[in-house]
Amino acid sequence: MDSATKIILPKTNKAWTKAKAKNRVIDIFIYSFILIVSLTCVLPFIHVLSKSISSEAYVIANKIILLPKGITLSAYKKIFADASIIRSFYVSVVVTFLFTILGMIITICAAYPLSRKQLKGRTALTFIFMFTMYFAGGIIPEYLLMNQLGLLDSWSALILPLAFSPYNLLIMKTSLQSSIPDSLIESAYLDGAGQIRILRSIVLPLSKPIIATLSLFYAVGRWNAYQDALFYIKQRTDLRPLQLKLYYLVVAATESFQAAVEGSAQLTNPEVLKASCIMFATIPIICIYPFAQKYFVQGTMIGSVKG
Repeated sequence: MDSATKIILPKTNKAWTKAKAKNRVIDIFIYSFILIVSLTCVLPFIHVLSKSISSEAYVIANKIILLPKGITLSAYKKIFADASIIRSFYVSVVVTFLFTILGMIITICAAYPLSRKQLKGRTALTFIFMFTMYFAGGIIPEYLLMNQLGLLDSWSALILPLAFSPYNLLIMKTSLQSSIPDSLIESAYLDGAGQIRILRSIVLPLSKPIIATLSLFYAVGRWNAYQDALFYIKQRTDLRPLQLKLYYLVVAATESFQAAVEGSAQLTNPEVLKASCIMFATIPIICIYPFAQKYFVQGTMIGSVKG
């Protein structure tokens, strides 16, 4: 017995040491990969931030990499000097809030019945929704439709057209199918609860992670969008959202900078102004994300682990 132990133990220790070294190498590779991916997300943001608060001379000379040089807030002062910026910020906040609420209501009301096996024809209905992800009417038909409905230059033009996302619907449907047991729904139904009561008292409380995740998708998508406002908002400049207003501000600064002659008043470099506009439009979303991060991580992991 002792001799067998003397023979086996060294081999076991050697195999264990080898496996431990192999795991350490794998861990180093994984951490290195995560670090590189993280840097690709963080470094561009730091570069834009440094450029937005740096002197124009250093930006023009392409000397700004990560650290700002000649710190100045002249570009931000130019943004806030326009009183309509505050109005555009208000429009973006209101539109994003209403758009997110409406989008989630439509998504939940559509995803819940499609997730139940009792609904006849749910496969065909799901295919119809999915079909719109690959084929669309195009910009011109959409514009003509908005014109015929009388929605141009109105709040509705910024909220209604994109308030429903088939992609988010499919995510919500899959989440409800995997996270809400059929036995739980059936037991509530046998106890006399209707579908609305089941949705309100059982489905929604158990779906907070995916609701927070899709709400963040809707809010970020609406906050960053400006193309629809560019087409649908023409006469009423007071309805221009923040992204569209900043777009016009950058265009005007670029044209003025190109047309400037020597001896004219000093103008803000378009690159500095672009960086400032990016930061001004990004910071609100960055401030909101930490509050939804816990639910966002849970929502994105739904369905990845079974057991």
